[in-house]
Parts: sequence; structure tokens; C-alpha cells
Amino acid sequence: MAGKFEVYKDKGGEFRFRLKAGNGQTILASEGYKRKPSCMNGIESVRKNSASDARFERKESKSGKPMFNLKASNGQVIGTSEMYESNSACENGIASVAKNAPDAKVDDQTA
Repeated sequence: MAGKFEVYKDKGGEFRFRLKAGNGQTILASEGYKRKPSCMNGIESVRKNSASDARFERKESKSGKPMFNLKASNGQVIGTSEMYESNSACENGIASVAKNAPDAKVDDQTA
């Protein structure tokens, strides 16, 4: 099964997206957007920027667990991963975003 972007509204009424791998696991989550077109632009930015490994910022959470951000060419964070148990699991998450994002369908749950 292919990956997909889910577009939804959070409790505060903001639009967000999450990229899910073919197995249904969330591999990247967005910030909140006030307007739906901005959220859709964020999805396009993930598709474009996920092709470049240099756009993935590898980090450590406050609790010391590996995680990553995907950044646009202007340095703005467009998506954040979950926290992983190991660096290799984090690298697998990055590879999954790079593989799934370009062709992922959009599942608009706000329509």
C-alpha cells in the first residue's frame, strides 16, 4: 500500500497534515495552518524537499531520543517526525518519508 497525506483540523480549528507510510504509521506531522491552501502548500513543499537528504535535520529530543525535521529551502520546518528508539530507526523514518512523499495521495478529511 502506498503512503498518503491526511489533511485534518485540530482541536483549535487549524489545518494540519500528517504523512503516513503504507503500513499506516505516521512518519511526518505538520505545524498548524490557519488556512487550508497554506496546508496544501505545505504538502507540496514536503513532496519537493523530501528528495534532498540535506533538507532533513537530524536532532535529539529533550529526552535524548533521535528525531528529525524536514526543512524547506528557506530553512523553515515543514514537518516533524516522531521520536525514535535508535539512530537507525530514525534513518529508516527519513528513508520512508523520501520514498512515500513524492507520490502520496492526499486524503482530505476536512471536505
